[in-house]
Amino acid sequence: VAYRLDVHPLLDELLPDDRGVTLDLGCGEGQGMRRTGGRVIGADLSHDLLKGAMSHADGTGDGVVRLRAPDLSAFRSSAFGTVYAVYLLDLLPDHATFFDEAARVVAAGGALVVIINHPVYTAPGSAPIMDEEGEVLWRWGHYFTRGSSEEPAGGFAVTFHHRPMGDLLTTARASGWILEAFEERPLSPGVVAAEPGYVGQEHIPRLAGFRWRLGPEGQR
Repeated sequence: VAYRLDVHPLLDELLPDDRGVTLDLGCGEGQGMRRTGGRVIGADLSHDLLKGAMSHADGTGDGVVRLRAPDLSAFRSSAFGTVYAVYLLDLLPDHATFFDEAARVVAAGGALVVIINHPVYTAPGSAPIMDEEGEVLWRWGHYFTRGSSEEPAGGFAVTFHHRPMGDLLTTARASGWILEAFEERPLSPGVVAAEPGYVGQEHIPRLAGFRWRLGPEGQR
């Protein structure tokens, strides 16, 4: 539900019209590939998920590649007009290499689109709390410190790697990325209605979306 109502509409908003050949980094089973259209290559670590992504690639003549991000050595430099990554960057312990490698494989003037859980949400020790009047507030936890936290996801635990917003933006700029758009979103009413446990958290930032353009100093 969250992908359909919140994540994919934000991706549509952030992707540039002039995206050229596109890399969906962390493509999973190919939901984004099917939505993006045009020439798009999917990349993921999971062999099983890539099988699903192939259903899109088979119909377009494009393909999928198995790799472990942020290593993009499977691709030549300046191969893409756009790279996008949804719910990937906050799963990677090395965000500097992510920005460097994206800058290497994107042509000059190309775009990088990233959607992540908002850093306010991923900070270790952060959590919703309720005051005496029943209002849901957000505990920031260790927001200004890089760290990680384990969060439940289905029957598994997922490790989120947290960086404060300033750290992300400064690291991206050091790789030559120029911020063009930044969006913060709460959970939409539709998602809250489908997940009653989120009632009261409608004012809390949950998604952060970025679009960067690669400046000439970002070419490797």
